[in-house]
Amino acid sequence: MPTLLQIVKTDKLFYRIFLNQPSLISELLPEIPPDCEFDYSAPVVKEKELRLDGLLTPMDNDDLPLVFLEAQMQKDSDFYSRYFGGIFIYLHQYKVSRHWRGLLILNHRNQDLGSEIPYQDLLNNRVQRLFLSDLLNQENITGNLALLKLIVTPKKQAVSEANKILENAKTQAEFNQKLDLVEAILVNKFPQLTIEEIQKMINLREADITQTRFYQQVLEIGETKMVIRLLNKRFGNLSTTLEAKVRSLPINQLESLGEALLDFQDINDLENWLKNND
Repeated sequence: MPTLLQIVKTDKLFYRIFLNQPSLISELLPEIPPDCEFDYSAPVVKEKELRLDGLLTPMDNDDLPLVFLEAQMQKDSDFYSRYFGGIFIYLHQYKVSRHWRGLLILNHRNQDLGSEIPYQDLLNNRVQRLFLSDLLNQENITGNLALLKLIVTPKKQAVSEANKILENAKTQAEFNQKLDLVEAILVNKFPQLTIEEIQKMINLREADITQTRFYQQVLEIGETKMVIRLLNKRFGNLSTTLEAKVRSLPINQLESLGEALLDFQDINDLENWLKNND
């Protein structure tokens, strides 16, 4: 049975992900533009002091819907009645006159959340439900969904999944942002470990950065510049065609060319090498 602290931490984790990866909202609710900025709040409605876990209000565009976001990982037979009750009390209390959508992040399809029958039309047409367990059997998913998948990934597989997420980072900024979220997810998944122990366990801050696309791109750019500089010194400025061929080489071939060019006698040797390694 999860403690109240664990449930609260899990809720905060989801909203941290959504606030740091705002494009995830538009990915799950296509009518929301990817660049939409939200004001995030957790309003209390007066009757029975119902609290709405997350209300996302699109800024500077009243034509876009309010998004009532909630994550529920544990069974709760009052969940649907409380969720929809809170929404309609809020709409009444604050005299809302704009469209609204619901977005529910749930654990699995057999989760006991109360009867769906009274809310079936809303669940089918107004609310988007994402069942995280469905992601476990999916491989080709977006980076945003991969972060959510990590939340329900079994502990034995969590390290490799975390590494995959970080390896797909294309820039240093993206790597840092994903690292922050991956660490937060793993701290929640392994509550007995400190952040330092988790970093050591998966070596995120050291070895794994060399596997990211960002790091590989930087490495290739540096290697390319060095090889072209050496070729230009030996044979004069390369033609546009030859330089383009060198620039298109992957890092392993650039390293091989860097060694081979020491034995080249003239530009024909370079052309033959490129032809043989095409």
